[in-house]
Amino acid sequence: MKDPLLVRSPIISFWVDRRLPLLLLILVMFSLVAIVLNLYQGEYPIATIDIIKTLLGIDTGNPDRAFVIYTLRLPRTLIAFMVGVALALSGAIFQGLTRNVLADPSIIGINAGASLVAVAVIVLFPSAPVYTLPIASFVGASFIAMLIYGLAWNGGTSPTLLILLGIGLSAIASAFTSLMITFGSIYDVTQALVWLAGSLYGATWEQFFSLLPWIIVGVPIALSLSRQINLLNLGDEVAKGLGSRVEWQRGLLVLVAVALAGSAVATAGTIAFVGLIAPHAGRQIIGTNHQNLLPVTALLGGLLVTLADLVSRILFAPIELPCGVITAAIGAPFFLYLLIRN
Repeated sequence: MKDPLLVRSPIISFWVDRRLPLLLLILVMFSLVAIVLNLYQGEYPIATIDIIKTLLGIDTGNPDRAFVIYTLRLPRTLIAFMVGVALALSGAIFQGLTRNVLADPSIIGINAGASLVAVAVIVLFPSAPVYTLPIASFVGASFIAMLIYGLAWNGGTSPTLLILLGIGLSAIASAFTSLMITFGSIYDVTQALVWLAGSLYGATWEQFFSLLPWIIVGVPIALSLSRQINLLNLGDEVAKGLGSRVEWQRGLLVLVAVALAGSAVATAGTIAFVGLIAPHAGRQIIGTNHQNLLPVTALLGGLLVTLADLVSRILFAPIELPCGVITAAIGAPFFLYLLIRN
């Protein structure tokens, strides 16, 4: 780390890279540009100045423009950004806990568990309220996480075994998801298949407000636990020697990562590889200290999904691709590259 700055108080103590504030400001600006581009692009193009006026409440003379921005595009764009933040943070936490650069919620089974229960709700209880999906996904993701953790436990947990068990349980959960789809009605199955592809099509304010509490609670907790990830990266014995309650801290971090991934999957479906790409990009920019890495990764994830949603809408317009197809097209070759390199 270059030019570290120590911040110390009776409550918190952490190292901050002096480049971090400027880097976060740049990422926030890029994210705002991506959001404005998402609001601009579409079958009904809107000039940037008109978007800004409408968002500020200055331009009230065009109800069609306000409808397109507030009802159709703004909730979708904000949800895309929040989903990216949640998936990126979840991936960074899992990579830190397992000390494995290939760990990602979509690879180690967390997303598959969340998808299984969410699809069951969509197919079996199609009239269930929107806010039940994040809860159902959290339950599914938590069950898979506890199963992986329990099977890997042998007086401690092996990071490699966690990865291998996750991959195996992901395949089992995906098989049960396919079975659930086979026996569903055609309308519900169609909805589930679109959702499984990772689509933000038709995202509404109801979905935004059902995801928002998970982000408001989960993101600050994840950032506050960044120092514990650094300690766990040193190895269990060293972390215990430094006063860390290893298994308790690991369990809490898994719970936070599962909550973030599960709520994101419930809202937007399985948008894969965001939790793999964003942490790696963050390490290249700011280094491996999780106290600097997590906020950078969160913004990179939000920016990635926002841009992926934009590309999915304009690449073959007026036909829309699922957002997950774009992230998979980027992430799958990247995963193979990491696999070969490591």
